[in-house]
Amino acid sequence: MASHDRVRRSALATSVATAAMVFGATGVVAQDNATTIGSNYSDPVPKAAMQAMFDYCQEQEGITLTVNTIEHNAFQEQLNSYLQGTPDDLFTWFAGYRMQFFADQDLATPISDVWAEVGDNYSEAFKKASTGHDGEQYFIPIYNYPWVVIYRKSLFEEKGYQPPADWPSFLALAEQMQADGIVPLAFADKQGWPAMGTFDILNMRLNGYDFHVGLMAGTEKWTDPRVKGVFEKWRELLPYVQEGALGRDWQEAAQALMNKEAGMYFLGTFAAEQAQTPEDLADLDFFPFPTLGTEFDSELGIDAPIDGFMLSKAPANIDAAKKFLRCAATGAAQIVYLTGNPAAGVAAGNDADTSGYTPLQQKSAEIIGASGAIAQFLDRDTRPDFVSPYVIPALQSFLGDPDQDLDAFLAGLQAGWDSLPTLE
Repeated sequence: MASHDRVRRSALATSVATAAMVFGATGVVAQDNATTIGSNYSDPVPKAAMQAMFDYCQEQEGITLTVNTIEHNAFQEQLNSYLQGTPDDLFTWFAGYRMQFFADQDLATPISDVWAEVGDNYSEAFKKASTGHDGEQYFIPIYNYPWVVIYRKSLFEEKGYQPPADWPSFLALAEQMQADGIVPLAFADKQGWPAMGTFDILNMRLNGYDFHVGLMAGTEKWTDPRVKGVFEKWRELLPYVQEGALGRDWQEAAQALMNKEAGMYFLGTFAAEQAQTPEDLADLDFFPFPTLGTEFDSELGIDAPIDGFMLSKAPANIDAAKKFLRCAATGAAQIVYLTGNPAAGVAAGNDADTSGYTPLQQKSAEIIGASGAIAQFLDRDTRPDFVSPYVIPALQSFLGDPDQDLDAFLAGLQAGWDSLPTLE
């Protein structure tokens, strides 16, 4: 992680013109109560749910929102250049280091004044995840969700399977599923990010949360033998993983789970968006990734990313934008979104009415609450200019050739980190 006293400046030199073509332009002239938002909620279910939340806040605050929706992966890859150009007033984004990275470059506006009004509605952990290195707040959380092992209850009941708690039981269950003609673990990595979740959980289970976040920050080395141990453990799992992952997107892998072609799927709870009927959704359950018999078993570290909103560097209508942020900070607005997309996770606001939570949401809240260490996810916890050029190709290389020389493989990853421009 970049040092806290650095001079803020952009570390990336991606073309602003390219980003403008990707993101387009809203062409909206600022009015007293009009503001614009760039959104990465491009899949049908979350897009519709988010629009319901936008509609709610427009009515509550008397504002007009113009929404610029961009395909999810393109949004993430082009965001740095987009923010350096003429971005929308507001944009959807992620808490933690991913937020701090843009705040450190003066590509976001502090919203500590908004937090002074809404802060009582959040836990200290949410405030910390919304705070930049300068002590200012830059982010409004709306929900978070755990990465867990998802399965269909009816399949487990039919076959007599039991959710495993530890690694030997996990592998034994995978063996039994294979013997029954079922793919043990659905898997996909066409988009490049899903495999990061497996790396994260194995690293936290083997080496602990502190080492994991140190690795993400660059204070630990990819050439450390502990990282090699993560990939060696991952190799043990690969014989049970759905083949052809590099050509499959996460939605297709989730469908394999829904169709009972695969017995389990390690992903965020948003995988439940792929349930086609209420009956299918009710048939889903999950358990935490098994412990590995290390000193970190009791930590129960997980990825539970926080999603929300930020204010761009020079919003055309800061007053209307802050009205929206104040609304988004309410449990009522968050529940509007989660009612339309209950698979997304659980509300961040203390005042959210959770009486309508599905069993999956109730269990999500329990698992998040039981974890002693919560990470945001690899591509949110480290520098974005490290992820796309180095991490994604490396993990896909490993998945394509898991028997390669791991020392050389990890030396390449460390060389990629060492080549990054210094943020001074």
